[in-house]
Amino acid sequence: MKWVTRARPKTDRLACPWLIRNFIDPEAEILYVKNDQVLTVAAEQGAHSFDAPGAEYDHRDGRCTFEVLLAAYHLDADASLARLARIVHAADIDEDIDTHPAGPGLRAIGLGGLEVEVDDHRLLERASFVYDALYAWCRQQDMKPAV
Repeated sequence: MKWVTRARPKTDRLACPWLIRNFIDPEAEILYVKNDQVLTVAAEQGAHSFDAPGAEYDHRDGRCTFEVLLAAYHLDADASLARLARIVHAADIDEDIDTHPAGPGLRAIGLGGLEVEVDDHRLLERASFVYDALYAWCRQQDMKPAV
């Protein structure tokens, strides 16, 4: 399936493709297009649209797109993904930046990534390691015995 979103991805637009490819649609083709073309390209390509105004999956009810996808695909029962979602939310939602201690760091990585990689698909490839690592850390946290 094709999935289309806005070009120049940072936090949510990197986290969502990671989630999609790892938990929803392993064969997903991610399309990055100009902001005003997301819905048109989605209609023309029969693609799912995400993280853009009017998209099938977008910020909703105070949640970032990553959280919306988790709920839509019933992945929010995975405690580690839910923990990762709190980090992505903090990094992506300006007024909630301080709701998770890893939020500012993830935001810095997302913003810095835009400066060091001009190709959006290469940026996604490079950023996938960050989300793999964060998910692994979340899993470690969830396996620690309560004290």
